[in-house]
Amino acid sequence: MDGVLPVPDLAVGAVAAQLAAARLLAGTGLLAGTRRPGETRSPAGRRARADADPVEVDAAHVGLSFRSERYARVGGRPTGVGFHPLSRFWPTADGWLRLHANYPHHRAAAVRVLGEDVGPSAARWAAVELESAVVAAGGAAAAVRPASNWTASAPGRAVADRPLVDLRRVADGPPGRAVPSGLRVLDGRRVLDLTRVIAGPVATRTLASHGADVLRVDGPRLAEDPAQLVDTGPGKQHVVLDLASPADRRTVEELLAAADVVVSGYRPGALARFGLDAAALGERHPQLVVVQISAWGSVGPWGDRRGFDSLVQAATGIAVCCGSVSEPGALPAQALDHATGHLAAAAVLGALARQRVEGGGWHADLSLARTAHWLLNAPRPAALAAAGPIDPAPYLLSLPSADGDVTVVAPPGSPPWTTAARFLGSPRPDWRPRT
Repeated sequence: MDGVLPVPDLAVGAVAAQLAAARLLAGTGLLAGTRRPGETRSPAGRRARADADPVEVDAAHVGLSFRSERYARVGGRPTGVGFHPLSRFWPTADGWLRLHANYPHHRAAAVRVLGEDVGPSAARWAAVELESAVVAAGGAAAAVRPASNWTASAPGRAVADRPLVDLRRVADGPPGRAVPSGLRVLDGRRVLDLTRVIAGPVATRTLASHGADVLRVDGPRLAEDPAQLVDTGPGKQHVVLDLASPADRRTVEELLAAADVVVSGYRPGALARFGLDAAALGERHPQLVVVQISAWGSVGPWGDRRGFDSLVQAATGIAVCCGSVSEPGALPAQALDHATGHLAAAAVLGALARQRVEGGGWHADLSLARTAHWLLNAPRPAALAAAGPIDPAPYLLSLPSADGDVTVVAPPGSPPWTTAARFLGSPRPDWRPRT
């Protein structure tokens, strides 16, 4: 994953952060303190002393895991995860626009604005005006901007003012509930997974690798691509619940009452009408650790805007950094998604560790745009000789499923999953017994 930006540093640092947080929860790690000689700092701001059992991370394994969708197989066949033909850079009258059209409703919004012949139509628009039109139509788009334009903008300033991982205690309460001790640090912990696409599912699959009972909830009208689930679903249960149904809402409340953690990956405010925003959850279930992952952050003028890794790269200046004089480019992986997912897992693990001692409810807020801000402002890598190809075989994991053996990239540094993705609607919406 070498390139003009320090993507390997971001990737290794994010994975190391969640592994260090897991160690902290297990009682063998250290909280962040004053910096000492011999310490190294991860993107999450945690420190590990060189003389205190530092976290060791296999950089090759991390690199493969950040491109895990490329290696997912069912019965030896690739899953076909990729971008729709409309999900690409389009030249405009004054620059470039990135569309995201992997989901049917976003494709429909783009076509409402541009018609079926997208290329010639986009070429007649100014990029920022087209971005606004597609967003207003319910679509997902971002004009390609240089980093200087983004940092000077209102949404860019709002993102820069936030911590990379904004973890805070929001309610008083006794120390966290006792759970049975197990072989993995999250054995007995329950995580309600309200996420989609990549960043949130990466966070929750990471928690599943640490032993958490992860129950992903999807709605009946916005189902995820099954190919995506092969990659992000190992170790989890999946259910379909209609939040507009009173009966299913009651089921969700029952699940929340017995949960330890909620991870939400929907736009800030999108679940508020169902009482599933962080503030409402904290009022009804003050014992919870609630983690919100979004594209643009929960504050600022773009707080409620749809976004994806590719769009954040376009808007923040990453696409310009990775491009050429003739066209914009992209990172070698959807690194904003994966790094933010690992940092979100670190937030959960760190919050549970602090809850064990301090009690109370804890909320964390992370965004792809804030991760992009870190990447753009980190020291640039020195020119290195290109690394040779990595053999993925030692890092792959085979899991049995009803459709044949499922091959995925094993989680870097944490225990492997034991079950493949269970597709939406298969089990009852209930937690496993705490053993």
